[in-house]
Amino acid sequence: MNYRFVIRQLGWLFIVLSLSTAAVVVLTWVLHWMTNASVSHNNTAAMWALLISVVIGLLIGGVLWLASRGAGEFLGRREALLLVAVTWLIGAAYAALPFYCYALIHPGLGSDHPFNHFINCYFEAMSGLTTTGATVLSDIGSLPDALKLWRATTQWLGGLGIVVLFVAVFPTVGVGGKKLYQFEATGPTHAGVRPRISETARVLWLIYLGLTVAQIVALKLCGMSMFDSICHTFTTVATAGFAAYDASIGAPAFGAAAQIVVIVFMVLAGVNFGLYFQVFRGRARHVWTDPELRAYLGIMLIAVVVVIVFIVGRPMQETNPAGTHESLSWGGAVLHGVFQTVSLQTTTGFCTADFDQWSFAPTAVLVMLMFIGGSAGSTSGGVKVIRWLIVFKVLAAELERAFRPNVVRTVRVGRTVIDPDLRQATLAYVLGILFLTLVGAVLIMMLEQNNADMAARGQSIDFKTAGMASIATLNNIGPGLGLIGATQNYGWFGTPSKLVMCVFMALGRLEVFAIMVLFCFRTFWRSE
Repeated sequence: MNYRFVIRQLGWLFIVLSLSTAAVVVLTWVLHWMTNASVSHNNTAAMWALLISVVIGLLIGGVLWLASRGAGEFLGRREALLLVAVTWLIGAAYAALPFYCYALIHPGLGSDHPFNHFINCYFEAMSGLTTTGATVLSDIGSLPDALKLWRATTQWLGGLGIVVLFVAVFPTVGVGGKKLYQFEATGPTHAGVRPRISETARVLWLIYLGLTVAQIVALKLCGMSMFDSICHTFTTVATAGFAAYDASIGAPAFGAAAQIVVIVFMVLAGVNFGLYFQVFRGRARHVWTDPELRAYLGIMLIAVVVVIVFIVGRPMQETNPAGTHESLSWGGAVLHGVFQTVSLQTTTGFCTADFDQWSFAPTAVLVMLMFIGGSAGSTSGGVKVIRWLIVFKVLAAELERAFRPNVVRTVRVGRTVIDPDLRQATLAYVLGILFLTLVGAVLIMMLEQNNADMAARGQSIDFKTAGMASIATLNNIGPGLGLIGATQNYGWFGTPSKLVMCVFMALGRLEVFAIMVLFCFRTFWRSE
């Protein structure tokens, strides 16, 4: 195992994240300067916290880089697995520093603020980098702009992936870049859009930047402030879900036009980014024949219709601070139904309504969408549409074999033949997700039996909440049902449960195997 090479790349990780943190400080100052707004005491403390984190990150990165000088360029499969897994686990620890430093240097914050405990900061940072969108905060609106922007930036960086950024920018990764890209990219197939994997990564980031700029402009044209446009664009194109308001996208700052813009870009972010490259090459006609894209849009359309039919005319609780009840008109039902369906299928996790108040049928549809997710090669979480297509194709083939055992039929998705290795890997992944979901629910249920905070409020966790916490973190969604619904947060969970959910968020973002292999096989650590 080439540990020195892994350490050198971790040094680059700290340097990249430190520079990103410094960029947030500069951007926050520029946005305040553009609006002639004075920098509040809270914002000053937040920017100092960010700058302290920059210094710490650069020091650690420099030490790791110097300590690993002379490391060989060899990056095998085990080194790639280790680097990808450790990058996300350690990267979240750095991303938590601004939150924790802010609590330390802000004397008026109060001892009961979640950021006074590092595990809460780590949870928030892991949720950001993995684009989960779960939060420990009950009063997001009171956060200074600098920390709101940092939360959004962590999600934007995690959207395509930190390691993919390494492959795109740093030539030091060398020939091992393909292994790194494959272990971090989402979905069962990772066909490059260019011959070299570094070119693929750069093209993906250019597409990602293009979507980011386009949405910022679109939201600004809808009358939103530049700060809100940037923050919510970062968390939309990453299908992440951190909003700058307690009421998420249901806040008064978002009109119907802005919500429609968010819907459009959530749909676009849930599409395989490789298809956009095909469009740019003039192959748009071939893109529509992609079976995953057609299934992705078809599932979304069917779910939207079902949800709208069941919520129109029914009273629902809005996610605004007043918590008012109203019966939805067709217009309101269409907007809320489309928004929540798209948000949860793409695993973005934005909310415009408290869908936990809806009847069983639309709620069940939304839970199923949480498992389906977006397309492979997108920024979405979930199992991915292509995997479910493969599962149902295999199931259909096995059903046919039950009454026609002598027929040997090739399993295809579109024109692509699904080889036995890919079928086995897909089935193993889906079963692994279902098994981990059950294990997570039971584990959280057990850990929360003696939660003193809940006991003081006369509450106790139910299996619905525990199960949804497992589903929402493993599939990188954020909000769920019950005590973690659209109007709730994760701050009340105990420390052991939060650690479990942090691991689940990382497992979901790296699609299980990249992390589990480190802990399940002792032979992984042996030199061969």
